[in-house]
Amino acid sequence: MDFTLSPEVELIRQQVRDFVASELLPLESRADFYDAHENISDVYLQALRQKAKSQGLWAFQMPIERGGRGLNHVGMAAVYEEAARSPFGPVVFNIAPPDDGNMQVLNKVLKTEALKQRWLQPLIDGKVRSAFAMTEPKGCGSDPSLTYTRAEKIGNNWRITGRKWFITGAEGAQTFILIARTSDDERKGLTAFLFDADQPGWRIERRIPIMGPEEHGGHCELVFDGLEIPDEHRLLEVGDGLKLTQIRLGPARLTHCMRWLGLSKRCLEVAADYIRTRESFGMTLAEHEGVQWMLGAAAMDIHIGRLLTMQAAWSLDQGSFARKEVSMAKVHVADTLHKAADTAIQLLGARGYSKDTLVEWVYRYARQARLVDGASEIHKMVLSRSYLAEGQDFFRWG
Repeated sequence: MDFTLSPEVELIRQQVRDFVASELLPLESRADFYDAHENISDVYLQALRQKAKSQGLWAFQMPIERGGRGLNHVGMAAVYEEAARSPFGPVVFNIAPPDDGNMQVLNKVLKTEALKQRWLQPLIDGKVRSAFAMTEPKGCGSDPSLTYTRAEKIGNNWRITGRKWFITGAEGAQTFILIARTSDDERKGLTAFLFDADQPGWRIERRIPIMGPEEHGGHCELVFDGLEIPDEHRLLEVGDGLKLTQIRLGPARLTHCMRWLGLSKRCLEVAADYIRTRESFGMTLAEHEGVQWMLGAAAMDIHIGRLLTMQAAWSLDQGSFARKEVSMAKVHVADTLHKAADTAIQLLGARGYSKDTLVEWVYRYARQARLVDGASEIHKMVLSRSYLAEGQDFFRWG
């Protein structure tokens, strides 16, 4: 593949970089910039979103006719990485999870313009937030087939009973995608639905406290005790719930990688600025061989992650599901994010462990990367199965 970005993508990438540098980075040191959950406060968010929209830096992943920029996955990889130089960039540009993945899947599977206007367009416009309700306390996580939340057909409606948890962004979300069991068939037993937060028959049981900073809306436990969803708000066909998760989660895993690479680069950027001037034993830290080894190894891992991510993005753009490529990128970049933050803290010393830089924020955030959208061990298992099935073809070019 050719790694040269098109002139259009390169222009957007540079515009995003400039916006983050001028509009976001100066605000990160302000105490009032953060909400109670260590995310960007709503006052700042709305103002920055208006600025981004006015400059055409909005919803890069969505079609131009719907108000986005129509980038393919390769373009997204370059632009998302720049956006995430600040961890608050993605939400400013409306490319943050879970809305990002939900918008992409709804754009693919909603059949009519009326349905897209009802469920998709408000997300693209930034008027509402969304959540993807799949994971369960005693059921599915990395394995969606273990779904126990049930959908029972009653007339033209589906009655939902069960429980979900660690549903990112649920508090304050308006639009929900729900995965529920409609039969005991091993492959066709799940179905996907849309519901609105204002519908009765469900509730948020709690917002689950976590060790790191939170996305807007947190990670919540939901209880369904009679929510009724009209059949016209079913996504795809009955029994296609697993298919929908595959359509959504593959590209969504890769967009995580794109954003995590931006955060990884930011950690090294902060550390590099420090070691260029900090002196120890008559020389700057940057002149010490041991420091060079640490910084060089982390930089190498970031670039390997970029190559894996870009290859997976290119494969998706060629029409492949890119399961192997996405899994390899997901495992490597999740590890790289933690390594980059850990290396930066070590190089920064006490300053890195303090809140004087953003690195400690990233370090606490990074631990989830090896868990979300499939634990690293699950992806390695998938890769092992592929290798055993394909043999040397596992390593084929193209």
